[in-house]
Amino acid sequence: MQKIIILDFGSQTTQLIGRRVRELDTFCEILPYNKFPDDDPDVIGVILSGSPYSVYDPQAFSVDLSRLRRRYPILGICYGAQFMAHTLGGRVEPAPSREYGRQNLTTIDTANPLFRGFDTGSQVWMSHGDTITALPDGFKVIASTASVANAAYQAEGEQLWGVQFHPEVFHSTQGTQLLRNFVVDICGSRQDWSAANFVETTVAELRRQLGNDRVILGLSGGVDSSVAAVLISRAIGDRLTCIFVDHGMLRKNEFADVLHDYECLGLNVVGVDASAKFFADLAGVTDPEQKRKIIGRDFVEVFNAEARKVEGARWLAQGTIYPDRIESLNITGKVIKSHHNVGGLPKEMNLQLCEPLKWLFKDEVRRIGRQLGMPEHLITRHPFPGPGLAVRILGDITPEKVRILQEADDIFIRGLRDYKVRLCGDDARRVLAAGVPAAMTDGEIEVSLYDQIWQAGAVLLSTVRSVGVMGDERTYEHPVALRAVTSTDAMTADWAHLPYDFMARVSTDIINHVRGVNRVCYDISSKPPATIEWE
Repeated sequence: MQKIIILDFGSQTTQLIGRRVRELDTFCEILPYNKFPDDDPDVIGVILSGSPYSVYDPQAFSVDLSRLRRRYPILGICYGAQFMAHTLGGRVEPAPSREYGRQNLTTIDTANPLFRGFDTGSQVWMSHGDTITALPDGFKVIASTASVANAAYQAEGEQLWGVQFHPEVFHSTQGTQLLRNFVVDICGSRQDWSAANFVETTVAELRRQLGNDRVILGLSGGVDSSVAAVLISRAIGDRLTCIFVDHGMLRKNEFADVLHDYECLGLNVVGVDASAKFFADLAGVTDPEQKRKIIGRDFVEVFNAEARKVEGARWLAQGTIYPDRIESLNITGKVIKSHHNVGGLPKEMNLQLCEPLKWLFKDEVRRIGRQLGMPEHLITRHPFPGPGLAVRILGDITPEKVRILQEADDIFIRGLRDYKVRLCGDDARRVLAAGVPAAMTDGEIEVSLYDQIWQAGAVLLSTVRSVGVMGDERTYEHPVALRAVTSTDAMTADWAHLPYDFMARVSTDIINHVRGVNRVCYDISSKPPATIEWE
């Protein structure tokens, strides 16, 4: 299969570059800057990502351009463009001031294949502290802004381009056009990477891989494991056994609702209510990391016990997706994030691993779910932490605290689903690009607040009590903090600017209907420096 290789120099937007290439129905693979594959006949082009470093930093990442130059079309983005210019004889220097935010291309060589179809004054997004002050010999400028003379360049007579802006972000209004020009027109992509093609080829591959074997899969109720289950079930039918463990910290009614959804999908699911065990083992534990470890350990124990009952199982299936694999190891080889996929199965079970979604981004997983005919509420479900509400309760965990948080969270999430807004411009394009089904009318779309948000939930500050007045009585109860963020990949996130009337209604409903809560706050911190979850 044709592929674009994206060499990652540590940029926060590298995954976004990959998603944009995939949206062009072209397969791509993100690799560390120093792991370019030798003699891969499927590679049709290379993109060099941005980086947090300056090209002059002693620890700056570099790649041997002689391995790539004149073998493949190359596009350098931000640091990638500066690195090529610096390495090949140009000059890169600190900009008089950090160039960050929207700018417009004042001059564009629209005859150049990289900028075909561009409009004069096209908006781009800059984010760099250095700038290219002189190009190498034999290079030509093909775009400029008012403050960046060498905003884009090409090596004359070569298929080598660099841009100092970020075409992968939404604020570069014709960024997708630039990437299309590179991937499709310059690299020659056949654009044969699609949801329908993925389902067809993956089902055939699963049948070949699994044969007549039995497979077990740990369901979480989330998008990834659900889509993986439906995909495998389509390949091998009831030889797939799904195990759904209730640790007692799911959302309100979630255990019964999810089991019903899975039954309607025709999946062979075993539901296990192990909440008593989890609550007993968590009693009195307040340290966040210890809570996670206990839940992880108990989950493996419960899952193992059920897995042993599946006679003849030879495979463990997981809903691992591509960002899980990218995030788990950074380009220095250090683990930076752990994930909640099932692990720790006894070696004597001798299970092989099946990960049918391991090459997909989250929005691609949702497209596959739609291709499989899954219900929309399962496909658009927000990410939810593996430890559940345990990491949204500060302090120790009790059934009563979980009840309080479930009630508050349910009011918040139902409110987000019910509140409709109309969007246009960049906001509408962002929602549509994420795959949310919505009809465009007069340049606007109508969607729920829930569909605009990456992740939302309530947090119980159970270690805090605040004074309040209800009726003629003084209260001394817990505050609840609401959290809602917008993001594309959860690597970075901004707090969602929810309407005031919505926030007022939700706050009133929570305080009036959830016994034990007398105050509602809203978390307006971004990631970084904060994280999405509180623990």
